[in-house]
Amino acid sequence: MSDENMLFATEEEQAAELDKKELTEVATKKYLTFQTDNLMFGIEAESVIEIITNYPITKIPMVPDYVRGIINLRGQTIPLIDMRLRLSLMPVDTDCIIVLNVNEMQIGILVDTVNQIIDIPVETILTMPAHNAQKYVSGMCAMPDGSGTMLVLDCPLLLQS
Repeated sequence: MSDENMLFATEEEQAAELDKKELTEVATKKYLTFQTDNLMFGIEAESVIEIITNYPITKIPMVPDYVRGIINLRGQTIPLIDMRLRLSLMPVDTDCIIVLNVNEMQIGILVDTVNQIIDIPVETILTMPAHNAQKYVSGMCAMPDGSGTMLVLDCPLLLQS
């Protein structure tokens, strides 16, 4: 219905038109996208606390190799997971840290680059097939701009041994 016709429509017709518009709106979620070894990952934006660079990392002994160390962020001690090492890839020197809230615990993940925050339609996210499940990935989807595929990172799995 055009805006001109909406002026002369009854209240019932206007309400029905608004209901149609609400039904055609697609449910979306915001994801922060980042790269690690030419793989594009997405994290639900609501889990992201902040992104920092050039932050001193304190190494700690007797931890798994993928735990790069800890950072002191405004008095809070935050463990730092190197995404490359967690994915069994060769480590590189990078300083891009995404600080996340995972199960009421703050952790940092070290990534190659942070890209952007995008809206992804929820129905386009496909679950990983059980027989072909990738570690730490709960789903995947094609990027809305056609630039490739985004893997949805399952952050709680990062903390499991």
